Amino acid sequence: MKLSFLGAAREVTGSCVLVETDEVRFLVDCGMFQGGREAPARNRRRFAFDPAGLDFVLLSHAHIDHSGLLPRLVREGFKGPIYATSATADLVGVMLPDSGHIQEMDAKRAERHVGRGARRVPEPLYTVQEAKDSLRLLRSVTYDEPVAPHPSIDCVYRDAGHILGSAILEITVRQAGLATTLVASGDLGQPGRPIVRDPTIVENADVLLIESTYGDRAHRDLPATLVELEQVIAGTVRRGGNVIVPAFAVGRTQEVLYHLSQLARAGRLPKVEIYVDSPMATAATAITARHHALFDEEARELEAWRHNGSGLSAVRFVASAEESMALNAVRAGAVIIAASGMCDAGRVRHHLRHNLERAECSVLITGFQAQGTLGRRLVDGARRVRIFGDELTVRASIHTLGGLSAHADQPALLRWAAGFRRAPRRTFVVHGEASAAEALAARLEADLGWSVVVPDLDSSATF
Repeated sequence: MKLSFLGAAREVTGSCVLVETDEVRFLVDCGMFQGGREAPARNRRRFAFDPAGLDFVLLSHAHIDHSGLLPRLVREGFKGPIYATSATADLVGVMLPDSGHIQEMDAKRAERHVGRGARRVPEPLYTVQEAKDSLRLLRSVTYDEPVAPHPSIDCVYRDAGHILGSAILEITVRQAGLATTLVASGDLGQPGRPIVRDPTIVENADVLLIESTYGDRAHRDLPATLVELEQVIAGTVRRGGNVIVPAFAVGRTQEVLYHLSQLARAGRLPKVEIYVDSPMATAATAITARHHALFDEEARELEAWRHNGSGLSAVRFVASAEESMALNAVRAGAVIIAASGMCDAGRVRHHLRHNLERAECSVLITGFQAQGTLGRRLVDGARRVRIFGDELTVRASIHTLGGLSAHADQPALLRWAAGFRRAPRRTFVVHGEASAAEALAARLEADLGWSVVVPDLDSSATF
């Protein structure tokens, strides 16, 4: 068996692993690179394999850094099935066409800015229609029920507790009369977080791929995080400003609404108007409500959640661009939740442009910010940023609520790894920036005595 690490190696985004034996070739994820100057070129580079020669794809979950290049894969010849949980299939049914729309709009915007004699503007990475075409290949699977995508492969999807439908992939690969168990963690959730269940403990693996987004740090505990959330909103309202929350449309938006609902029910939330300014987040919230069987017990008990925030003082799901632009006139008392989560696209950039220079306002960062993104620059303390060509002075308060992360922190990753009955023969630490991946690898070696590798991009390993 040969593994090739074609993305999310010493970085967080672009998740893609090619698995090959003499009998079968398949991908675990086919994600988009996000953040930094190199990402556009990496998303367009030639695949390191023939898409038509792949037998199938195993998709861990819906986030674009895991699913976002599937339409391009299909356009370039892939015709096999794409296996995913039913919740993931529903979510990518919204997310991939939305991504295609962004690609088309970016191409049109670039074309308008091309001067006479400039080089030709690239075609969209893929179109809305190509994204819809890729959805026809989806095959839904159920947690804990084996699926056999090939005579030599069995796979079981386990709940990863990251977002709705996210999965740990437990893959049995048979070759030359021997069976090898390959476990790909996908993105592991932080235990004890609301809505989704805790990550499933897996007991056996010969080869392990483990994520490391927060492999070098511990999150703040949730009660303290909620106190900070309450204080930021209350302080901003007192100052007469707005709170801008860049949030991933899938997962983070729904969790933020959940926590706001809890605070409101406990009488801890001041009078505010809450806007969800993301059509995709609105659709994802509706999908989430349909999959209530996947909720944890706490989420099921919160009636306000089942009504998409009806227990809050006011929640408005903003649909049209005109409604979104009207929010620019709101000067105080608003919590505006908008995509994208890393501030590099979407409606949140407009809200940042109108609120970043106002000292009475706040920006709440609730998720990981990749290197090279606007969100990362804000977290790192940039005093001036450029949005839509305008140079802005950052006067708003920037708050990072790490305790709301959907990714497991280092202690949680180590506890999950300790659940294996014996050490995997080989462990590969992926899906983390180099410092985070190396820190987790060092702890796995020191604490558990494992043989661990942090692979380089485009490197391979053979067993």
